[in-house]
Amino acid sequence: MHRPVRRILIGLLAGIGVAVGSAVAQPLPPPQNVVSLAASASVEVAKDWLTVVFSTTREGADAATVQSQLRQALDVALTEARKAARPGQLEVQTGAFSLYPRYAPVDPKAPAGRPGIAGWMGSTELVVEGRDTQAIAQLTGRIQTLSIARVGFSLSREAREKVEGDVSAQAISRFRARADAVSRQFGFGGYTVREVNVSSNEPPGQMQPLMRAQAARAMAEESLPVEAGKAVVTATVSGSVQMEK
Repeated sequence: MHRPVRRILIGLLAGIGVAVGSAVAQPLPPPQNVVSLAASASVEVAKDWLTVVFSTTREGADAATVQSQLRQALDVALTEARKAARPGQLEVQTGAFSLYPRYAPVDPKAPAGRPGIAGWMGSTELVVEGRDTQAIAQLTGRIQTLSIARVGFSLSREAREKVEGDVSAQAISRFRARADAVSRQFGFGGYTVREVNVSSNEPPGQMQPLMRAQAARAMAEESLPVEAGKAVVTATVSGSVQMEK
């Protein structure tokens, strides 16, 4: 390549690089006539999902014996619960299972070292849940090898999804109405949505622990008295709009 032509090409490429670099380096102008808004809506709905957690503990000198006792108590309760199981109405699953050593107190007169194992302790759980609260409450009176540890109500997935759709629609309608009102208050004729975020939440169901006396009464009765209560599902719409003439 001839030297003059090469110099021309290098000059053109350098000029293009400077132009591209200048275009990239230029900051974007700040948005004009943009306002951020938020709106929310809430719906109160009856809880329809009951969860009952049964549990028991065992302790003894031998780990295998304790484990066997826990398994036997769980098997008896699980067999009884499966008789009433129906998908979506009364569902059964095993819960936590633990087995751990119980160490002897440290003797200050004994040689230093790790304390010996004085015995073993363990616990097991059975979880019964579903929409058929009456069947679950009656089942609690038939399970004798485990005690009621916790009881709680919440919304089922189907009920929550249905409510979330309704409450989100209400929140979106309020967001649009507020965006229109704010735009007109600033002297604009309308708006367009720049960005928007829709979220919903429901307070988690609280599992209420039963005292030993309450659990004993529930085991002696035919069924466990329960009251569902209500949950509040809230949807929030937030974002920004471009106000227009």
